[in-house]
Amino acid sequence: MKLYTIPGSCSLAPHIALSEAGAEFDALIVDGASKRAADGTALASLSPKAQVPVLALDTGEVITENAAILQYIADRFPGSGLAPAPGGMERVRLQEHLSFIGSELHKSFGPFFAPEPPEGRARDAAVAKVGARLDHAERLLSHGQPYLTGETFTAADAYLFVVANWSGPTGIGIGARPNLAAFLARVGERPAVRAAMRAEGLLH
Repeated sequence: MKLYTIPGSCSLAPHIALSEAGAEFDALIVDGASKRAADGTALASLSPKAQVPVLALDTGEVITENAAILQYIADRFPGSGLAPAPGGMERVRLQEHLSFIGSELHKSFGPFFAPEPPEGRARDAAVAKVGARLDHAERLLSHGQPYLTGETFTAADAYLFVVANWSGPTGIGIGARPNLAAFLARVGERPAVRAAMRAEGLLH
């Protein structure tokens, strides 16, 4: 398998998941400007969207979008505990978390990574939108459990860790959200998480 990733982007989530699963894979760093990987592969040749993450399987199949890739990894490596077995309510809850992170929290950070980030009132509105979604993440973690679905680290935790951490470089901050802050610190100490971040040059 080959994972195409831009350091610090949302593609860090499947990178973490693959590391947690103990999978054999190649992580290929993509240049954000040229959209070409270190081996010369153009993202557009793998997916018309030309966006990361892209997971290229040894069979020739290509998977895009975090929710799909993360669940594929979890199902490919069931012993990893990255997702409950399909068909039960626990899996539905995982999908619910992945959908919220992808369609709400992740999307709300979009303006801050635009060529011209918002300023003034537009920035205030964008910060408030992110804040409301961070508040929801805080509520999800407010029941005394270490991870979103309980005691087990799942693919949804990998995704939340990556996206919520964007609150730092964007200047939004975690604020008075102690459960979310503790979650980020806890996940950030996991060996597989640190290994993935180190591979992307995010840790030294």
